[in-house]
Amino acid sequence: MENKTALRLHYKSIRKTLDRNLASQIIVEKIKNLDIYKTSKNIMLFYPMTHEIDLRELTNDCSKNFYYPRVSGENLLVCPNNNEYIKSKFGVLEPTSNPVNPEILDLIFVPALAVDKNFYRLGYGGGYYDRFLQNYHLITTVTPIFKELTTEKLPTEDFDKPINYIVTD
Repeated sequence: MENKTALRLHYKSIRKTLDRNLASQIIVEKIKNLDIYKTSKNIMLFYPMTHEIDLRELTNDCSKNFYYPRVSGENLLVCPNNNEYIKSKFGVLEPTSNPVNPEILDLIFVPALAVDKNFYRLGYGGGYYDRFLQNYHLITTVTPIFKELTTEKLPTEDFDKPINYIVTD
């Protein structure tokens, strides 16, 4: 099995060829129909990087509270969506609002470069979500991803945390 660094390059090259807008529309519609989404009140999204699935349309749902992560040292902070963002050292837009207690979250959307049939994800290599999910493992997690970025099995390590659901286009 290839190492994670090689797999990241492989999946990034595939992702560049896919129609992000169409896939995002399909995935958002599927999410809106999920019971776990319908029953959730406090939801953490991720601000999409280039070529990533874009879930921002969900923030039009006024019956829910949306949050975005902000990196602080080795940790992720949960910050209310205030539609004001600053660019992080990783080039990701992060909210400027003050962080809240993550325990209020009902649902977390977790980005990935690839996922496997055992619900493990290949992230970007910083371990931010794995560390966060270790502390908040009771919160339901979903990874929205292109179907072309799903695979049978990814390499995992002890600190890798599986997600609860995968939604593809």
